[in-house]
Amino acid sequence: MVAAVENSLPKHVAIIMDGNGRWARQRGLPRIAGHRAGVETVKEIVRSSVEIGIEVLTLYAFSRENWKRPKEEVAVLMQLLDFFVDKEIKNLKKEGVCVKAIGRIEALPSKTLAKVRQAIRETSGNQKMILNIALNYGARTEILDAVGKILNEAKKDPSRFEKELDENLFSSYLYTAGLPDPDLLIRTSGEMRLSNFLLWQLSYAEIYITKKFWPDFKKADFMKAIREYQARERRFGGVTPPPVLSAEGGPIPPESRKTGGGVKRESV
Repeated sequence: MVAAVENSLPKHVAIIMDGNGRWARQRGLPRIAGHRAGVETVKEIVRSSVEIGIEVLTLYAFSRENWKRPKEEVAVLMQLLDFFVDKEIKNLKKEGVCVKAIGRIEALPSKTLAKVRQAIRETSGNQKMILNIALNYGARTEILDAVGKILNEAKKDPSRFEKELDENLFSSYLYTAGLPDPDLLIRTSGEMRLSNFLLWQLSYAEIYITKKFWPDFKKADFMKAIREYQARERRFGGVTPPPVLSAEGGPIPPESRKTGGGVKRESV
C-alpha cells in the first residue's frame, strides 16, 4: 500500500496509453507485440488503482481514428480486448471493479461487443472502483451526440429545457454522465496533445506527461504521477490565498482556521 493522504488522491484518473508501436519498433518486434505488452501494463495499473483507492480509472483503449490502422492490427486489438475480458473478468469481480465503456461501442465487431457487454453486466454490482474503457471513442463525436440527444428531447418535451442549459445539464448527456470529471490525465510516450480525448471533461484536470512508452509504464511510474498530482496546487481559475496570520504575527495552521471555503492545497 502506498503512503498517501487519502483526501488528496485524485478521484478520477484518465490515461492516454500511447507508445505500444514505438516500444515494439525499438526492439525489432511487430507492432502487435507492443499491444500485447501494453495489456500487461493495463492489468498492473488497474490493480494499483484499486490498491490505493482511485474511484474511477478511464483508459483510452481505441479511438475512432484507430480504424484507419491496418486491418490486421485492428483485428489484433479487438482480439486482445476479448482476451482481456476472458482472462481478467474473475479478477475484476474479485477486486470489486465495475466495468463501464464509453464511445460508440455498437460499431465494434459483434464478438468484441458481446465481450464488453458481458464484462459490464457481470461487474455491474461492484463498487470499489470503476474501470471506464473508451472504445471507438472521440470527444468531438461525444459532444455532437450529446447535442443530438438534447435536440431530440427538446422536440419531444420542450418543457424539459425551459431553464437555461447549463454545464451540469449538458454533462448529463455525455457518455460520462454520472462520473466525476478526471482530476488527473496521464499520457505516456511524451506526446503533448489530447488526441480528441475527453475534451469537455478535462477542462480543469492536472496533466502529467511521461516519455516512457505504455508497456514500460509500471506501478512505480503510476505512483510517481500520483505524488506529483498531490504536490500541485489546484486553483480552478482562482488564486492562492495569502497566509492567515495570528495576533502574534505567525501563520495560523490551515486546520485551525475557520473558513467557509476557498482554495485547498493538495499535499502528500
